[in-house]
Amino acid sequence: MQPFKKGPDYIDPMWLTQASQRNCHNLDYHTMGKDELRGTFHHYMQGADIGIIEGNKGLYDGLDLEGRNSNAALARLLKAPVVLVISAKGMTRGIAPLILGYQAFDPRINIAGVILNKLGGKRHEGKLRAVIEHYTDVPVIGAVHESPLLDVDERHLGLIPSNEAQTSNDTINQIADLIGDQVDLEKLVNIARTAPEIKPGKHITHISTQQDKVKIGIPKDKAFGFYYPSDLEALEAAGAELVYIDALNDTNLPVVDALFIGGGFPETQAEALQKNKTLRAQIKAAVESGMPVYAECGGLMYLSRQLKWQDKNYDMCNALPLDTVMYDKPQGRGYVRIAESDSFPWPVLPDQKTRPAYCAHEFHYSKAENIDPTLKFAYKMNRGFGLDGKHDGIVYKNTLANYTHLRDVQHNRWAARFVAFIRDCLKEKKNNTANQRVANSK
Repeated sequence: MQPFKKGPDYIDPMWLTQASQRNCHNLDYHTMGKDELRGTFHHYMQGADIGIIEGNKGLYDGLDLEGRNSNAALARLLKAPVVLVISAKGMTRGIAPLILGYQAFDPRINIAGVILNKLGGKRHEGKLRAVIEHYTDVPVIGAVHESPLLDVDERHLGLIPSNEAQTSNDTINQIADLIGDQVDLEKLVNIARTAPEIKPGKHITHISTQQDKVKIGIPKDKAFGFYYPSDLEALEAAGAELVYIDALNDTNLPVVDALFIGGGFPETQAEALQKNKTLRAQIKAAVESGMPVYAECGGLMYLSRQLKWQDKNYDMCNALPLDTVMYDKPQGRGYVRIAESDSFPWPVLPDQKTRPAYCAHEFHYSKAENIDPTLKFAYKMNRGFGLDGKHDGIVYKNTLANYTHLRDVQHNRWAARFVAFIRDCLKEKKNNTANQRVANSK
């Protein structure tokens, strides 16, 4: 089974990846065109018997009046049958007009089944099944009774990521057992197999290179886990060897040419990050020496002087002249539209004429404060908050750090650009070393 997640989310795909043992890939109308959506779906379906797409919000919810970016729009695009998962707590006869309304709202959508959730017991289940069978033609393929055993703990950004949950495998196995007993999985598989074959679309062809590999260090642990699998594939295709780091426990920075520090929850691991003084000092030294570094959201927080959360201050890498403070409400949330400024450090690709503008997303409860006023910014915010409502992307030496989460897609080939930037920096460093040797020999 190949999992997909609609939208830009990181956390749900982490759980879906662990449960399925296949990388979950995002399908997002805001960063991808229709051809790319079809192509991505077709590409990652290779070798899978069925694909399951987890929606975001409701079937017809979207950011525009016509629902062109809704789950329903994606179902139409991919010709995918839809299984409604309905929280039916406290409902009886009212379930019928709800289902009928979903069918009537857009007859082009094939609502092929329903899974009833949060039921009060066998009697409740029996009533709902009778009502649905009498008034609709939608088969009930599952009835899940309310149980604390199905809960996954949440906090400010949603579910606790699977890389933090100590018993994530046990939780997944427990949920699998309960769902296996209450959902007809054979019917679900048969519904999936009614979907027509999707012809290959314009899957993004990662830019490959025959040059020597560059090594990129990537913290991947309980503090940092927000990485799109396809972005990591794009980095490798562009000529990167990925070296994973545990920022909580690794006391020394491995020999790498660059760093990519993704998002996550450094605030929940702040004490452990603070204790790892040696690694923090080495990362600061790497930034000061001009090592190329790219950081997103949690990575930006980690590079700051200090992080304040729950009235406590934690020392971070002190690699960027700013502090970050956690608040109770989001400081930036949703899709953003950004335009690169002349200070953006990475080179444009050969097929690019100008520095691009593109759609991405942000979701952060922290805010950058006490920012050095002499810093340059990589982006102008046409929509969204970023660092200050107008800008995002701090440029310091060869470091780029922003709250915006980028995604390597057709209109934003950031992975190849970052690798090209690393190569440029290595070449410049080599030339400077050679020139210094010549100067010393005179």
